[in-house]
Amino acid sequence: MKKTLFIAFIFLINQISAQDKFLFWPKGEMPNSKGLKIENPTSNPEISTQEAELFAFLPPKAERSQRSVIIIPGGGYSKLTYNEGAFQIAKWMNTLGISAFVLYYRLPTSPDLIQREIAPLQDAQAAIKYVRKNASQWGISPSQVGVVGTSAGGHLATSVSNISTDYTALKGDWASISTIPDFAVLFCPVIDFGEFAHAGSRKSLLGENASQEKITEYSMQNRVTGKTPPTILFHNQDDKAVPAMNSILYFKAMTKNKVKGAMFIFPEGGHRFAITNKNELSENWKKLCSDWLKTLDAK
Repeated sequence: MKKTLFIAFIFLINQISAQDKFLFWPKGEMPNSKGLKIENPTSNPEISTQEAELFAFLPPKAERSQRSVIIIPGGGYSKLTYNEGAFQIAKWMNTLGISAFVLYYRLPTSPDLIQREIAPLQDAQAAIKYVRKNASQWGISPSQVGVVGTSAGGHLATSVSNISTDYTALKGDWASISTIPDFAVLFCPVIDFGEFAHAGSRKSLLGENASQEKITEYSMQNRVTGKTPPTILFHNQDDKAVPAMNSILYFKAMTKNKVKGAMFIFPEGGHRFAITNKNELSENWKKLCSDWLKTLDAK
């Protein structure tokens, strides 16, 4: 009976769509655009559209906590793998009472962009501002907004965690809203753009022949400071796409700068963390993550 209920729960996670979606940039204020009208050249839904969007997944009000997350899918900065790496995680977060907002961000490969490498960061920063500005309408706190990043989405999550420069160019009451999240959850994140780089992510974000200066600048272990938000990292030792050294380098920088956090590296599981993991050991990520999030309440 328990197995049947579990299967039904997973089916529900895969079938339920977001309650709402938002074009979170104020009309006419999305920066870094040439104003091109680009039609999606393929029916592949993983290819990002021209405009950035947020998809809201909200738990019932009676079960809703003050905490929320913006979930940033991966895809090597060339597509958005939002189903397993975002929507499923959003629904799982809802079971903890956490409101989740899945971010569709502009890809750096878009011909509409003026400056390719800052476009995803601009969208992530604007999304954090939007959730904080509108927190009261969802019954959540503007000071408990975290980010969840998978793979290249982990690189964007760490970018928004560590780059304090506000690239949104939003003015008025938007300008005073912080772009730095309150915490971060990372799954097999892309961190390093040097020796342990995921070559596809680096190429998509920085171009074919990135300078050593750019490689150093966008290797996020180099950007960690004492102001980096608390972060938990999950990785698998046998990840052949994004080596586990990415998480190790980031956690080492966190430890050096006395940033509160945790890291778990499992021996098997490949480049994948999902609601249903085939590996019995890495399946424990959900309890570990849930328990770690509870420790944030004690700060």
